[in-house]
Amino acid sequence: MINDINWKQRFSNFEKSLKLIKDHKDKSNPDVVDNAAIIHFFEITFELSWKLLKDYLTDEGFSDINSPREAIKKAFEYGLISDGRVWMNALETRNLTVHTYDESKAEETAENIRTKYFAMFIELYEKLMEKM
Repeated sequence: MINDINWKQRFSNFEKSLKLIKDHKDKSNPDVVDNAAIIHFFEITFELSWKLLKDYLTDEGFSDINSPREAIKKAFEYGLISDGRVWMNALETRNLTVHTYDESKAEETAENIRTKYFAMFIELYEKLMEKM
């Protein structure tokens, strides 16, 4: 029951951070600041999403989840996410963005957030909304 509260509270924060990506996703001609903003919101949203997966799966009885990779694998097996490969790519992207900055990579990352990762987050959002 405690975990049920945890995942629902985390879901609320996930929802807020997802809105921040949505608000920046469709900007035409994004500049360096726009890209930096959406990358930052992606990092926050990704962190919340894997912890949300962990909390939800723990509530469902899975107690052996200690990393984003484990959470993604279990969520894929459990049917919470449909494309584990995109999630693993997002994990790799998050790891790179946290530790390095390169303007051309930032543009590519921002584009991936707009075209791939936002949809991935929306899918999770919709799936968990059904379980509220």
